[in-house]
Amino acid sequence: MTSSGAEPSIFSRIVAREIPATIVAENDQIIAFEDINPQAPVHIVVTTKTGEYRDVVELAAGDPLLLAELVRVAHEIAAERTGGEFRLVFNTGAAAGQTVFHVHAHVLGGGLGEGTLGSR
Repeated sequence: MTSSGAEPSIFSRIVAREIPATIVAENDQIIAFEDINPQAPVHIVVTTKTGEYRDVVELAAGDPLLLAELVRVAHEIAAERTGGEFRLVFNTGAAAGQTVFHVHAHVLGGGLGEGTLGSR
């Protein structure tokens, strides 16, 4: 359970190794794994190990250094998998497509053209 009494998010359960994932990067603060429903040829989820922040706005206000670390890890993954050309997408709120309320970014790349959102 989280401090708010809610059930742990799927990402918290991945961090705890309760749910399997194809992990592509990890450090003390961040974990990144392949999205199970990819929307682009490269689609990696990068998230914090803490479930304290629901979205990028909360993370930016509460721990800007952790946000910078999340972006750094995303860039490192993109450099390896997409030659450094990528989209970094944060969905904020249900109406914007956020379905897991544990801050995370999507690294999208690998052949996305102008005018696409990577949502096939």
